[in-house]
Parts: sequence; structure tokens; C-alpha cells
Amino acid sequence: MLKNKISIMVVIAFSILWIFSVNVLAHHDENHVSMEVNENKSLDLAKHSQSAILIERDTGNIIFDKNANDKLPPASMTKIMTLLLIMEAIENAQLSLDETIRISETAASMGGSQIFLEAGEEMSVEDLLKGIAVASGNDASVAMAERIAGSEQAFVEMMNNKVSELGLKSTKFQNSTGLPAEEHYSTAHDMAIMAKELLKYEDITKYTSIYEDYLRKGQDNEFWLVNTNKLVRFYDGVDGLKTGYTSEAKYCLTATAEKNGMRTIAVVLGAGSTKERNSDVSQLLDYAYAKYETKPLYEKNQAVTSFEWLKADKQKVNVVTSDSVSILYQKGTDLNKIDTKITINQDIDLPIEKGSMVGKLQVMEGEKVISETDLIVKDDINHANVFQLFKRTFQSFF
Repeated sequence: MLKNKISIMVVIAFSILWIFSVNVLAHHDENHVSMEVNENKSLDLAKHSQSAILIERDTGNIIFDKNANDKLPPASMTKIMTLLLIMEAIENAQLSLDETIRISETAASMGGSQIFLEAGEEMSVEDLLKGIAVASGNDASVAMAERIAGSEQAFVEMMNNKVSELGLKSTKFQNSTGLPAEEHYSTAHDMAIMAKELLKYEDITKYTSIYEDYLRKGQDNEFWLVNTNKLVRFYDGVDGLKTGYTSEAKYCLTATAEKNGMRTIAVVLGAGSTKERNSDVSQLLDYAYAKYETKPLYEKNQAVTSFEWLKADKQKVNVVTSDSVSILYQKGTDLNKIDTKITINQDIDLPIEKGSMVGKLQVMEGEKVISETDLIVKDDINHANVFQLFKRTFQSFF
């Protein structure tokens, strides 16, 4: 009698386990939070530039914009997307910094800004990365594009796919370099979002902050790298990100700076000279640090919650932040109304890869959502095996 009862209970418990899913979790809010524009139109900032934007990196909040959605040629600021895909490939172990790449004739033939690569030459990924980040090398960009995607054309398809993934509606790339091409355009807003995404890879500023360095040190063809972004040396806190110039685009710059724990991104397009470009960006950064502060709430990859999942091989699933989380506020603001809200997707299916998005962390001011950050799983999660399910059933029964 007791044996039959135990058998029935085990069957029932197994049925519950197989039916159980994360439907018990909080419903995921599908509303996308757009960045809010500072409406102070009386600000006389970036007056030398055709288009501009100023944002705080962690929150994505817009502090200032001027014609930020105008479609314009981005010139070599295009390489922000090129660098983003390179950093993703390194992060995913599809590429390593010490890997040596053989330079093709196509890459070696690129004009404009270059590090004078020769066909058949071999150079490490790290040095090519320096060549792009510091000297804006078109030849280095094409060499890396060919290594990652097989051809520059295939790499451009990856670039535009990433544009779509980021939800950007006003950007289209035709090459990996920013050299003039028909239907190659972006906006100050979109460039700021790409820069925000690139800065998730904290190592990138190790390269973009270099003011001068050498490639092929000590060899006959030694090349002196000098950063095209002079603010790296002449504006305290600036450690990137990418300049641009063509006769059509004029002078452009996406700059980032960090002071007192607050990282900003300033973008200008269509300035008349390097002096005017640097002046406009400096003015934007001055305004940000004079008027605003940030308060850190969570670090990147910090655990914010966990949940039990009986069907998973790891019964306790840890959920972490995909990026650092802060709040941006004007100096003197009362922060007592700030709170956070965590929602977890209702329809998660196994298996789940490490880094997959499973929910959102919202920063709230009363009922108003002021920022939103993806929550991800810290580890790969697979189906529990029969032994694990039986063990859990046995433990729950007794």
C-alpha cells in the first residue's frame, strides 16, 4: 500500500516537474524606454556643427541635442561600428589579440587614412586594432573586416544587421571605413548609441586613449601612430572615441570622457575645421560636468536576483546586469523618489546561453521609468537530466 502510494506520488511529482516552467515569474514589460531630450532650446551649444548630441553613457539620457536625427555622412566615425564588431568577436573568442592576420591586396590598396600595410604583410589583431582606433587606418579596417566576415562586403552586412539589432532607423553603411559612398549615412543620435554599445567593452578605451605609439617598432618600416583625436591629450577625462573627415562630411567627432564616475558621449558632425569641432565637443562636455552628476546603482555583471528552475541543470539561476546602471540628475536634485523594479521574462525556454537576456531592470522616479537595462543569465543553462529530476522529486517528497 505504502509502495503504491510512493509510486503514485513520484509519477505526480515528475508530471509537475515537466509541466513547470518560468511562467511563475513576473511578467516582462515589453515597453521600450526611449531616451529623453533636454528641452532647453536656449542653450547655445555646438554652434559650429551642423548636428550634435550629448548623452550620459550608463542611462543613455540625452542632455542636449541639435538636429540629432539629420542623416549625414559620418566619415571615419563609421569605424565605431567596425570596432564594435571587432570587440564582439574578441569577447566571443572568435578572435584573439595575439592572432596574426595576413594582409590582402584589397586591404593594402585602401586610400585615405592608413597605416601603410603591404599585401602579404602579417600583423597582429592588437596592432591592427591600434591602427584603427588611433590612426583611423582604412587598410587596417578592411583587413579586420575580411578576417571576421571573409570579405568587406559580408562585414558591411554584419554592420547593418547590428544597426537593426540596436533599433537604429537612420543609419546605413556601405563600407567599413567611412570613405565616401552613395547611401552611406548616419545621425548624431545613432552614432551616440553605437558609441554607447562599444563602450560596454571596457578595454576599447585602452586603445582609443593612446595619443602616440608605434607599429613595427625597430623595423625599417616602423610607423608612428598619432591619435587623430587631439582631445585625448588636451581635455581632462577624454579617452576616445573616433574622429572623421571627408570633404563632404566635413569635420566630425564622437568623443567620450569620464569624470567623477560619470561617463558622457558627445557627437558633432559637419564642423568647419578641427578647431571648431574640438571647441564644440569641449563645450558640450563642459556643460555636462558643470550641470549634472550620476549616482551608480549597479556594476556590470552584478547579481540582482535569482530564481529556482526545477527543469534546469542549475536549479538556482543567477540573473545579473548586462551593463553598469546609474542615474543621471541635475546637481542639487532630491533623489529620495528613485527606486528600481525588476521584471523577468515569462516565456524563457531551455537551453539558454550565457549572456542571454531574461528580463529588465528599470530605474523609476515615482511611476516614471527613467532608464532600462537588460538582465542576463550568468551561465549556460541546460535541461536537467533524469537523475537530477529524480533527486529533486525525491527530496521534495520527503
